[in-house]
Amino acid sequence: MTVGIARVTFRLHGNQSLKEKRKVVKSLIEKSRHRFNVSVAEVADQDVHQRTTIGVAVIGSDGRVINSLLDRIIDFMDSLSLADMVEREFELIALGD
Repeated sequence: MTVGIARVTFRLHGNQSLKEKRKVVKSLIEKSRHRFNVSVAEVADQDVHQRTTIGVAVIGSDGRVINSLLDRIIDFMDSLSLADMVEREFELIALGD
């Protein structure tokens, strides 16, 4: 079994309040969940108006498939053009066997 974890940081331009930020973050999260059926959440920078960090978790049996899926999810988030991606990192963890 392999667990894939991605962490993506976005810069949000023009947000003057956390309410405006939540709208963008909610859209990123919900669209990604709906399209890929994966776990997605805001994992850092909750109190910062101009930045958000989104975490994605995927589990499966094939590390190559998980790696590819994480790449597609991150590319999809970036293609939404809701915010500017400033950092992306992911990790695959093999469990068992």
